[in-house]
Amino acid sequence: MRLILAHLIQILVAGLGGFVFYWLGVPAAWLSGSAIAATLWGLTGLAVPLPKALADAAMLTSGAAMGAAVTPAAIEAMGRYPGSLLLLVLGIVAISATSSAWLVRMSGWRKADAVLASVPGALSTVLAVAADRKAEVAAIAIVQNFRLFVLIALLPSLVVMTGGGGNTGALVGAGLPVESPGGMAFILLGGLALGTVFKRLKVAAPILLGATVVSSVSHGTEFVTGVIPPAIATGGLVLIGLFIADRFRNLQRSTLRRALVSALGSFTVGMVVAALFASVAAWLAGVSFANGLVAFAPGGLEAMTVLALILGLDPLYVGIHHLVRFLGIGLVLPFLIGWLQRARPEAAE
Repeated sequence: MRLILAHLIQILVAGLGGFVFYWLGVPAAWLSGSAIAATLWGLTGLAVPLPKALADAAMLTSGAAMGAAVTPAAIEAMGRYPGSLLLLVLGIVAISATSSAWLVRMSGWRKADAVLASVPGALSTVLAVAADRKAEVAAIAIVQNFRLFVLIALLPSLVVMTGGGGNTGALVGAGLPVESPGGMAFILLGGLALGTVFKRLKVAAPILLGATVVSSVSHGTEFVTGVIPPAIATGGLVLIGLFIADRFRNLQRSTLRRALVSALGSFTVGMVVAALFASVAAWLAGVSFANGLVAFAPGGLEAMTVLALILGLDPLYVGIHHLVRFLGIGLVLPFLIGWLQRARPEAAE
């Protein structure tokens, strides 16, 4: 009973943070507000781990909401993206190279640890490789999580300042036609089933990806039309905020203080490089700079694609870029770190 009460209080705290940000008119209020409130709640020592069922529910509703934006008209725009995706690959290399160079030269990190900390996103893959290679997992986690936290807290306002975003203060899907109960059930159950298959195949973010695929195909073929009810979609955002904050729960404050300067420098360098590539890619793809900035932002797959949705950006453009980045990192990173530690052992020191 105590555990259930602790979970309910934690969800209420996150929801209250989202509501306060919404009341203040902060962009992406329900996501950034809940993440910040839950993180501060974690500092009290009263936070409890987010149950896997709730995390999966958040991914399921978010994936269903993202896929609803994949209309036939949006699919036709895919022809503009190849050049932008090529720039994304080059941008990943540039972001990782400049950020890791900062960590090595300015903070004295080992090369292999710096590369792992500088990889833009794919946190679960990065930490799995770090643990397997006996790297400095705690410091790497701080740098990665700091980047994600700052992006969630500040990127929405930056997007609005650049003139982007068309849904920044509203509830997700508010004012739009709502899916029928049958259509919503089909997408949620289908997304859960496909997500279970992806999980068995060890695909990253399986529930999110499964729901996104089912929702995208259903809406792209107009088999299902409309959006997830705003109240449900907003509840999913609050749970996503808790999911993000949960990553900070076990970090020791002493370790956090030591790595904070390194994290700030690495993030700043990487974000500047990402913005440069984003501006060129946005021009090439014929989308706004705001779309390019979120698509190239070195954050997590789940957070960035959800952020695109609630900022009124093009979730198809943003989502494809982050999915390509995520899958590419997952395939390349284990081989890259292994090569650094075997063929060039001095680079790992």
